[in-house]
Amino acid sequence: MNKIKSLITSLFLISSILTAQTGKIRGYVTDAVTNNPLAFAAVFIQGTNTGTLADTNGYYEIKNLQPGLYNIQAAIISYKTKTAFEISITSVTSATVNFALENKMQGDTVVIKASPFTKTYESPVSLRTLNASEIERSPGGNRDISKVIQSLPGVGSSVSFRNDIIIRGGAPNENRFYLDGIEIPNINHFATQGSSGGPVGMINVNFIREVDFFSGAFPATRGNALSSVFDFKMKDGNADHFVGTATLGASDLGLTFDGPLGKKSSYIFSARRSYLQFLFKALELPFLPIYNDFQFKTKTKIGDKGELTFLGIGAIDNFELNKDANETPEQQYLLNVLPVNNQWNYAIGSTYKRLLQNGSLLFVLSRNMLNNKTTKYKNNDETDPANLIQDYKSQESENKFRVENIFYKNGWKLSSGGGVQLVRYTNSTYQKIAIPAGVILIDFDSKLVFLKSELFSQISKTTLNNRLNLSFGVRTDFTNYSKTLANPLNQISPRFSMSYVVTEKITANFNIGRYFQLPAYTILGYRDSLNNLANKLNGVNYISCNHIVAGIEYVPWQNAKISIEGFYKIYSRYPFMLSDSISLANLGADFGVIGNSSITSTSSGQAYGAELLIQQKLFKGFYGILAYTFVKSLFKTKTNEYAPSAWDNGNIITLTAGKKFKKGWDLGIRWRFQGGSPYTPFDVGRSSQIQVWNVVGQGIPDYSKLNTLRLDPIHQLDIRVDKKWFLKNTSVNLYLDIQNAYNYSIETQPYLNVVKDANGIPVVDATNPTAYETNYLNTKNGTLLPTLGVIFEF
Repeated sequence: MNKIKSLITSLFLISSILTAQTGKIRGYVTDAVTNNPLAFAAVFIQGTNTGTLADTNGYYEIKNLQPGLYNIQAAIISYKTKTAFEISITSVTSATVNFALENKMQGDTVVIKASPFTKTYESPVSLRTLNASEIERSPGGNRDISKVIQSLPGVGSSVSFRNDIIIRGGAPNENRFYLDGIEIPNINHFATQGSSGGPVGMINVNFIREVDFFSGAFPATRGNALSSVFDFKMKDGNADHFVGTATLGASDLGLTFDGPLGKKSSYIFSARRSYLQFLFKALELPFLPIYNDFQFKTKTKIGDKGELTFLGIGAIDNFELNKDANETPEQQYLLNVLPVNNQWNYAIGSTYKRLLQNGSLLFVLSRNMLNNKTTKYKNNDETDPANLIQDYKSQESENKFRVENIFYKNGWKLSSGGGVQLVRYTNSTYQKIAIPAGVILIDFDSKLVFLKSELFSQISKTTLNNRLNLSFGVRTDFTNYSKTLANPLNQISPRFSMSYVVTEKITANFNIGRYFQLPAYTILGYRDSLNNLANKLNGVNYISCNHIVAGIEYVPWQNAKISIEGFYKIYSRYPFMLSDSISLANLGADFGVIGNSSITSTSSGQAYGAELLIQQKLFKGFYGILAYTFVKSLFKTKTNEYAPSAWDNGNIITLTAGKKFKKGWDLGIRWRFQGGSPYTPFDVGRSSQIQVWNVVGQGIPDYSKLNTLRLDPIHQLDIRVDKKWFLKNTSVNLYLDIQNAYNYSIETQPYLNVVKDANGIPVVDATNPTAYETNYLNTKNGTLLPTLGVIFEF
């Protein structure tokens, strides 16, 4: 604790010798429907008299601003005022903020207080928006979006060292991610193939302008999701001059460069390299995660109405074993069960957006690929081929083309389009697994090439003097993988949204919809002993989920919102694993591969609950979020009875609050509580069998007692202190982030292990010569983790 006090004192001393410079904000104000410039629109700093008027081209510029965060507003008669929150101003680069204002209906006689929070006709419920400043300063977030969104309602997390995103009781693989309209499969390093998540985020926050997070009410343009959609809106490169940013964080070192590429083009590029492996080795952890990532974006204006964007993101991840960390039973156990994993992935794409007189046209062309390799040898001895337990190699690639058109006419909004994907999947699996009868070998090679297609349309209308917003959408997804999945009528996905302004400050919102998701390629490509596509023969189908969401939103004062939402999700056609006789939703997620087995599309489940959100956007230096979620997630067992899924966390509470002080100081705290996760006890008798343990080397779950046990609740306090200095053409942000400030530790599911003698040889059970003696290794998760980081912009 004395070291932490010394660090804070040092920050105060440094602040006294540096002086601040000024910055500016600029951009365009246009009509959201016609895309025409709004001449003489007023653009001003919220709560001040500082501002300007746009010129005849809709261009504005506000100069001589002290560095810091500002809420910017744009307004003009007959248009709805719009606010851009927490725009960061530095002495290094100008901030660009463009406003597209919505015209009020002709004859509008109702005065309605506009909400400062993002809401669309298509998604009046279950939509939250985070800007770059909120992500960067989040206590305990370490500039990682997967951790930052845990402050929002409906979001759960796993206890283990992972970034699994659990939304309203749904599995991590039920989420979809888009970067400027380009879909990417995963946003984390060391992704679990067939699922999602990973220990470290892959997206560099220096690229993020804001994130739209949909936990329901998905627009028809976004498909193949059952629990959430993330729309990342990326920053453009600096149009004036070269800018560099160096970041030393909790786990990596990063460099970001951006600047102009001629008069009409800009670029932004970043590369990061981890040093987490050195920390893990110093702590004598038995695994060493090593990762690298790269990201870029270019944007070019084509005439007055066209924009061409190229972007890409990629990662190289190696998960090595630290064989020197083998002194304690816990270290030895983990070394015995953890595989060696090497993985790389990338997504690259281009978009062309054309602004029309009453709308826009968007073309998206992209490709993404994942290469995943996992090996495991008994006792980690690679010298003897007979020790090989697992050798897995797989590749997934998708080539995609999508068209979206938005058209406005007489108060109507019509979105429509479609797309096609060429999928290639290969899988080479050699793995010894345990079954009730003993141990079997899975050994096959698989290759798939098939097409996926999508069609969608959504129509929206505002009526009743601007009080009632209605939206109806429909889409269908289909593939030539099988005859069952090729019929687009089998995946008709309708959705309907409604929002009604009850009073000036109160709005009632509703959505109902049916959504479909294609099972993971690991499921589609699995082959049986006869080299048949086993799950194709089993009649694998799209997973279906019906959503019903309703809520009330109240705007009590400036930049604040209180909302209550209830949700109900009904799952059908969920993958049911034949080898273990459980729903895939009850399996959880971990490093490696999910779904590489025989399944039927016969499982069903439900998730329901309620959410409370009280949020204060930045106002007079204060900001905060209080989020409470109650969620139940249940799936049917082989006896057709409901049991808690792996994502059934009950109560989730998050309190995030902060204050911006003078001279560049910022203090934030986050306290989080989450109900204990369910887990399945081990089948000791089956696990301890000599022929089983010698191959598997770990406990086998007893699925007759599926998720009958539960961990204790978890809670954690995170604290973050930032100090910023602004010099001429340079800015420095020094931060201290303390995760788990009161050092809370939770006992997780104990490991089942075998008793060993002094020579490390398993001891045979004296009462059963076919089995080993067993014991349990208690495990804990959670430790105080202070991090000192620096962000240097030049």
